[in-house]
Amino acid sequence: MSSTLFRTKKVEQSILDTEEPEHALKKSLSALDLTVFGVGVIIGTGIFVLTGKVAKENAGPAVSLSFVAAGFVCALAALCYAEFASTVPVAGSAYTFSYASLGELPAWIIGWDLVLEFALGTAVVAVGWSGYIRSLMDNAGWHMPDALSGREGTPGFGFDILAAALVLVLTGILVLGMKLSARVTSVVVAIKLTVVLIVIIAGAFFVKATNYQPFVPKAQSAEAGGNLKAPLVQLMFGWAPSNFGVMGIFTAASVVFFAFIGFDIVATAAEETRNPQRDMPRGILGSLFICTVLYVAVSIVVTGMEKYSNLSVDAPLADAFKAIGHPWYAGVISFGAAVGLTTVCMILLLGQTRVFFAMSRDGLLPRFFSRVHPRFRTPHRPTILLGVIIAIVAGFTSLSELAELVNIGTLFAFVVVALSVIILRKTRPDLPRAFRTPWVPFIPILSVCAALWLMLNLPAQTWLRFAIWMVIGFLVYFLYGRSHSRLGQQQETSAGEAYGSGSAGTP
Repeated sequence: MSSTLFRTKKVEQSILDTEEPEHALKKSLSALDLTVFGVGVIIGTGIFVLTGKVAKENAGPAVSLSFVAAGFVCALAALCYAEFASTVPVAGSAYTFSYASLGELPAWIIGWDLVLEFALGTAVVAVGWSGYIRSLMDNAGWHMPDALSGREGTPGFGFDILAAALVLVLTGILVLGMKLSARVTSVVVAIKLTVVLIVIIAGAFFVKATNYQPFVPKAQSAEAGGNLKAPLVQLMFGWAPSNFGVMGIFTAASVVFFAFIGFDIVATAAEETRNPQRDMPRGILGSLFICTVLYVAVSIVVTGMEKYSNLSVDAPLADAFKAIGHPWYAGVISFGAAVGLTTVCMILLLGQTRVFFAMSRDGLLPRFFSRVHPRFRTPHRPTILLGVIIAIVAGFTSLSELAELVNIGTLFAFVVVALSVIILRKTRPDLPRAFRTPWVPFIPILSVCAALWLMLNLPAQTWLRFAIWMVIGFLVYFLYGRSHSRLGQQQETSAGEAYGSGSAGTP
């Protein structure tokens, strides 16, 4: 049984599967498209919302160091992703990579994890986008009915129609084709980058040195006391304060890590890239570098404009300009945030559908979902199915605490990819690698340790929810995926043919 659970799919077979006419995606993306996708999904909720929260509650002005720490963890993982995406240019990202190195069950686990990560990420951002749009509408004197606004605390029926509508529109765009998606993303990313640069350049003129004092606020101990919302490392060892001080910087890093989610999604588009061996590393590493620089610059400027203890949690960038008497800038930032979050939703949804498509093509999910549209060459069936489900979830559910669940799913994927690089280097040293992660196994091991450290700084409640989702995943695999695995069926057929030929030659 263990041999079937950890059977691996050859890289050559994975690439061969992408050439089947009914299951082949259209190759239309360049390195620039991939970088734009990466920047488009990374710059979003994290920079527009989380900066104020972690500065006020965890790190103070040292939140810039939290972004550096989170960016460092992502950079380690990005080097591993770049090697895999250029070596195995197949849809599915970490799922496909682990199938080629760790085996079928680990691949299923990571695929199941990514489906949850991208789904919740899409829903969380859609709800955040809806909030910005309602705010702009309120400023213009247009007010959404409470029953259709999805506001928390609203009595009776409540459905966030704006969040649901956004997901459905983006679903339609993704069905129509990747090149259209790339063009829409390019326009939106240009607007978003303009807004971020406005914050950095205009805000720099209002920075006061006194607001940086103290740069690292004095640590405030936080008792675990059995509270599931406390970081797991605190509950385990009792020595990790969650508020301020050096440990506060790392606690904040585990939260702002959500701001970096996206570069790994670039890897899911490997199969739709014209020259993945060259362009995937450029897209992954380029988008991560650009966003890390912008994040650090924005956090330094915002905490210099206004005392960290006075920063807004809901809209820190816009409210910082309001506080210094420049509401016009605040309006531009709110508009940019609302527009920018659309690309975050679209690319998260893109990543999820490609993982689902890859798992379906392997038979671990119904093969019905692995057929591409005859005209647009996109996986339209899983895109429509998941788009409708996420639209419903975004409309009915309050997701204020689920960003942390997205984080743990991403960090878990980082651990798997880093381990897969080490294993595939040992088992398949002959594979041509257009990009090679430097200093293997040191860099992958460091990536695993860094990701695990951030995971330990997430609340125990998040670990509990993650464990429940994984248990459900195990049930689905053993009840359906294992018996319908295309790789398993191929191996059984080969074994039967070998047995038949052997029997035929026996007197």
